[in-house]
Amino acid sequence: MDKDSAELENNDESKRLESIYQLGMVETENSHGKIKSLNIIGTIEGHSLLPSGTKSTKYEHVLPQLVGIEEDEDIDGLLILLNTVGGDVEAGLAISEMIAGMKKPTVSLVLGGSHSIGVPLAVSANYSFIVPSATMTIHPMRITGVVIGVMQTFRYLSKMQDRIIDFIVRNSNIGYDEFKKLMLATDEIANDVGSVLFGEQAVKCGLIDSVGGLKDALDKLYSLIDEQK
Repeated sequence: MDKDSAELENNDESKRLESIYQLGMVETENSHGKIKSLNIIGTIEGHSLLPSGTKSTKYEHVLPQLVGIEEDEDIDGLLILLNTVGGDVEAGLAISEMIAGMKKPTVSLVLGGSHSIGVPLAVSANYSFIVPSATMTIHPMRITGVVIGVMQTFRYLSKMQDRIIDFIVRNSNIGYDEFKKLMLATDEIANDVGSVLFGEQAVKCGLIDSVGGLKDALDKLYSLIDEQK
């Protein structure tokens, strides 16, 4: 290998490592095609900055990445890896809508957990997986800061919550009433309202498509890519 080729290879490797470090993304290619992997971890950060010590996924980083993936003719599919506690509702729903609206094959894999607004993120892909030990927490919408105790506030929260439920129902196999029942359960969480679902439970109720790991998620993504070709 000559000097110029070695420098070019080193630059490509440096860019790949920088992409992983800064954006949590990696690009791989084999005989099936080229895929991008997107990590959604920690707390979904919205319009307000989180403390510097908090692991977060910034929606202003993710949205343009999704546009780039959708428009890049060299990329054949997207794998979404999830381990998130939830976070900003509008930011999480915006990312979910972007993923659901992509024409390229998408597969999600829940690792560890995908809680709160992480639920619509998990079901936004064409096909979803969850590892057996992962959990998903379903609970009513919360807001922070000053709350004005009037009926308009209640109606706003109700409408926003319905937007989230409608998205989940449209993009999974769970019914509206069943999801609402899980959301409002009072005997599941000691200090809260809602439900905690483990891998098999999330599949059984129709929220997630299958229990599986990385191999299963990649096999499904390659299958969707082959179908589209």
